[in-house]
Amino acid sequence: MSHRTTGRGRALAGGALALAATLALAGCEGSGPGADEAAKKPDLKVTGAYIPEPTMDDMAAGFLTVTNKGGAADTLTSATSDVAGSVTLHSTKGGAMKEEKSFGVPAGGELRFVSGGNHLMLEKLKRKPKRGEKVAMTLHFRTSDPITIEVPVKEATYSPGEDGGADASHDTHMSHASHAPGASITPGTPGTSNTPHMSHKSH
Repeated sequence: MSHRTTGRGRALAGGALALAATLALAGCEGSGPGADEAAKKPDLKVTGAYIPEPTMDDMAAGFLTVTNKGGAADTLTSATSDVAGSVTLHSTKGGAMKEEKSFGVPAGGELRFVSGGNHLMLEKLKRKPKRGEKVAMTLHFRTSDPITIEVPVKEATYSPGEDGGADASHDTHMSHASHAPGASITPGTPGTSNTPHMSHKSH
């Protein structure tokens, strides 16, 4: 009788261990897809943002870099700022500017807004940003949460790097002046002013 009881106890204990091992294995298998899913999400960071002090009262240009260290692409769909009635996205191709609805941010890559290239336009300014102050701007993405940044206002002829990188959070690119509706952009050339002559084509 005692042998039977002992045998049954061992069988039950063995069954419990087998069940625990199965559950543990299932738990490990369940954590895999979750980790993969996290790796496939965008991981965005904004650096190098600045606004050249505008020469016009109603619009200003903005430049920055969005870096994506994640395993999935994202899309910048819009931008907003408390100093502007609207913030529009613009591309520059063949010397002509065009308003765009969005810009892609590739996985493991970056989206750059630079002088003479893609850029942001702060339009219908509620007040004219002054050199030395910071302007709040929020970037909105298709997948990621919005990112709000404080953008420093630089002199109109500012060229990133000329101050020795004193502003470590803003390691940026070339500046450009605000522009008015009308024609096309002519990027600055080496040896000339860092502020290119620019204006808009009608959108």
